Order: sequence, then C-alpha cells, then structure tokens
Amino acid sequence: MNPVRTAKEADIALLLEGTFPYISGGVSSWVNQLIRAWPDLRFAVIFLGSRPEDYGHIKYELPANVVHLETHYVHAPPAAHATQHHHTPANITAQITQLHQAFRTNDNSLKQHFAQLADMLQQETISRDFFLHDRQSWDFITNAYRQNSTDPSFIDYFWTIRAMHEPIWILNDIAKHMIPVRAFHTVSTGYAGFLGALLKLKTQRPLLLSEHGIYTKERKIDLFQSNWIHDNRNIFEKDPTETGYFRELWIRFFTSLGRLCYQQSDIITALYDNNRQRQISDGAPAERTLIIPNGIDIDRFTLVRAKRPPTPPHVLCLIGRVVAIKDIKTFIRMMRTIVNHLPDAEGWVAGPEDEDPAYAEECRNLTASLGLTENVKFLGFQKMDDLLTKIGLLVLSSISEALPLVILEAFAAGVPALTTDVGACRQLIYGHDDEDQQLGVAGEVTRIADPQAMADAALRLLQPGHWFPAAHAAIQRVERYYTQKQMFDSYRALYDRILA
Repeated sequence: MNPVRTAKEADIALLLEGTFPYISGGVSSWVNQLIRAWPDLRFAVIFLGSRPEDYGHIKYELPANVVHLETHYVHAPPAAHATQHHHTPANITAQITQLHQAFRTNDNSLKQHFAQLADMLQQETISRDFFLHDRQSWDFITNAYRQNSTDPSFIDYFWTIRAMHEPIWILNDIAKHMIPVRAFHTVSTGYAGFLGALLKLKTQRPLLLSEHGIYTKERKIDLFQSNWIHDNRNIFEKDPTETGYFRELWIRFFTSLGRLCYQQSDIITALYDNNRQRQISDGAPAERTLIIPNGIDIDRFTLVRAKRPPTPPHVLCLIGRVVAIKDIKTFIRMMRTIVNHLPDAEGWVAGPEDEDPAYAEECRNLTASLGLTENVKFLGFQKMDDLLTKIGLLVLSSISEALPLVILEAFAAGVPALTTDVGACRQLIYGHDDEDQQLGVAGEVTRIADPQAMADAALRLLQPGHWFPAAHAAIQRVERYYTQKQMFDSYRALYDRILA
C-alpha cells in the first residue's frame, strides 16, 4: 500500500480500477466531477492498478474532500516474506471445489459459497501461503487441469491460475485494513467490484455499483486482442470456431467476478437501457438496477460555443486515449479519403499515448505510410475548452464505448459528432424516443472498422447544409437531457439513501 493521504474515517469509499487519479479523461473525469460536486462529503479513494510502471504521476489536483487516498497494484511482484505454515482443515479443497462449481453452473448457491470464501479469507483459513505452497492447493490445481483443461501445457495452466488468483489476497488485505466508512461506491466490477463485495460482507455497509461500460464486455475485447495469452494446441487440435482455453478461462474469471459484485450490490446504475439489460443478463437483480445518464456543465461550454468560428473548420478531431479499443487506425485511414477530397483537411488525435506506446507507434507509422504526416497530428492530452473552439467535427471510431462524455461536451459547444455504432452513440446522435428524435439528427453513426463509410459521412457532415442543422440538434439534445445538474441530483439522492 502507498497511502498518499490518510484519514481515520470517511463517508464514501470510492473503489477505482485503472482510473482516477492516475488516468485522465473518461471515467476519471466523471469521478473528479462527482467528488467536487459535494464538498460536504468526505471521500476515501482506493486506486487499483496493474503494476506501478504502468502509471505515472497523479493527473488530477485532489480536492480537499478526498481525505484518504491509497494505491495498490494487483499484479506487482509480491514483497518477500517468510512462509507461514497454518493448519489447513482437510475439507478445504471440497469447499473450494463447490465454489468453483457454483461459478461454472451459475446456480443460486454462488452467494452462499462466496460468503464462505470471504469468511475463510478473513480468518486466513485459505491464506496466500496455502495457495502457493500447500499440498492441497497443488492437488486441486493438478486435478482441475486433468479434468478441465483442453490446452496441453500444464506449465501455462499453472501460471495462469496463479496470475488470476494472487490478486485476491491483495484485495483481502486491503479489505482487512480499510478505514471505517459509511458506504462503498465501485465504478466497475472486476477486481474493484470483488473488493466491494468483500467489504460489503465484512462491514455490512451499503455497496453502490456504477458501470459506464460493461466491465466484462470490455475485458473480453482486451483478451481477444491480447497476444500474451498462449494457445499451445497444434494445427490438428485447434478448432477455428473455438476460443483458446486460456482466453476462455480469463473471460470466465472476470464474468464470475462481475456476478459476485452484482449479487452483493445494493444499487446498480447504468448509463443507458441497453447496458442495464446487459447487466441483468449477466446476473444483476433487475429490481436493483436503474439508469442515470452522464451530464455536463452546460454553462461552461456555452462560453466555448461563443468563441467558435462562424463556419465549420475542416478539422476532424478524435478525442481519447491512443489505445486499440479506440481504433485510431480506422480514423487515420478515414483521413486518407477525406484529404483526397479536401486537401486542407486535418485530423487531430487528442489524447495520451502512454497507456500503449507500441500501439501509438503503429498509428504514427500508419500515418506516415499513408502520406498523412502533414494532415494527421498527434496532440497528446489537450484541454477540451481549447479544442472545441477549433474543430469542425468530433469523431469516435471506437469498437466499444458507453455514453461518452466527450460527445456531450462537443454537443454543448455546438460541434456535431461522427461515431461508430457502439454504446449509447446511436441514442445521442438520433435521439432515444419520439420526443427526443424530433430535435433532429446531431451527426451520423457508421459501422465499426469501416473507414470508407466514416469518410463518406464526414464529407457530408462538413457541408454547411448538413453541419448547421446537426449542430443545432446537438445543442438542443444535450441541454434538454444531459445536464450536470440532472446527473448530480440523481446521484446525491442515491448517496443520501445509502448513507441513511
């Protein structure tokens, strides 16, 4: 643990995985907004990251009401310590087997088995040393490999199981040393959600879960794109229609963590109805779910709107992290077609490149290979207020989104958007019901990974006859449905409810 600020108690503990305050933009901006909205509430921030080298310095100035901040890294090499040989009950393997079976079958006993697991972790009946060194643990792993694994490498199986499960003891240690708080708020499932479930059982304090994107869906995308997961089957053993065993194992693991968090959460929020339905299908009790859309400070962007040029600049801007899930390469390929028609057009990529430097380098190399170094510019992190006075069109080429704040901010500044058909983007562009749709169309939506379709849509939208009606619809939609006040009022009502 690395406590940056310490307190003896707080009102709300925010459980944050890979976001605020070490990552900027997106969910982190939302968390920053939420904390600053209520200076009367004291927040404890528990940050969970992968490894220390994956993060830089704190990206946000911490408000005074963040009274406690600690950082933990779930995949960092563990500190050396002497092995403790506890007496392990003989029936422990049977209990663990029952828990894993409940995960596999998704039956109603999962909640009961998880409560038993949490108790065993708290009592150190199953300690980290048991997992790493006890003969029962070894027998359990080897038996599971023989019964379930379709990959021929036991070595890879063994280390995969270790990599998956070692963070559980880190999370349990965090829970054991957690300062007293009145309620917990996790902004994802995954490891943060598992920590929330442990804390709920340990303290019996309320747990609120807010999902912007669906964590398990996003992890599936990451896992399918990952090249560190091995598939050791030979060409005769592989079925091209099947996912490799270790990839499927990781997917099941994160899906199970999600179900645990859903079952322990008192309130579960989503940004829009499709995500709420996905939560329910993944195991969330429907009666505990509700929708709270994102909202923004309209007054701030009204000032930005006043500084914009009278006609739309031929500047298309993708605002977001330079990572594969944002599909920056489709944006770059789109720009090749646009520049063929509008030689003065520019494509700006405004977002940090430090999360995946290899992917960022591939994007720069693609830009050079397409002869676009004069037209496509990588700007790094930028202030939204400055960007939105200079661009003609916001572009999101992502393969996964939820309800992007960046679209709402662009709308409030009077900038239409071109997006792929992900998350709530279709709802934002075209409206979510009949009344909303009467406001007009605020841009265009295209298929994922279709640079030609995106280029065609962009060229249409940059024409004044399309651009001005889209800009007007964008302003009307965000001012009616997506204000910061609406979002804050909804969350304050939830906080008052769980703090009571």
